[in-house]
Amino acid sequence: MTQYTETNGAVEELETPYELTALDRCDACGAQAYIRVVVGTGELLFCAHHGRKHQEKLSQIAHSWHDESSRLNDRP
Repeated sequence: MTQYTETNGAVEELETPYELTALDRCDACGAQAYIRVVVGTGELLFCAHHGRKHQEKLSQIAHSWHDESSRLNDRP
């Protein structure tokens, strides 16, 4: 959910913490996504493998890089 605030007549988007869920899928292979990359035209979701594979090139154009791949080592 995107949240907005208004200051002196200007509307700004608030930065809210983003959490990937089991429903978020890798755009490359369909596995569970652990990496979200925001670029000028939208967002890309990747599993840890494909996120690392494309990180060097995407980091040059990414507005933000959200990586939750550390959750792969979490045990319930």
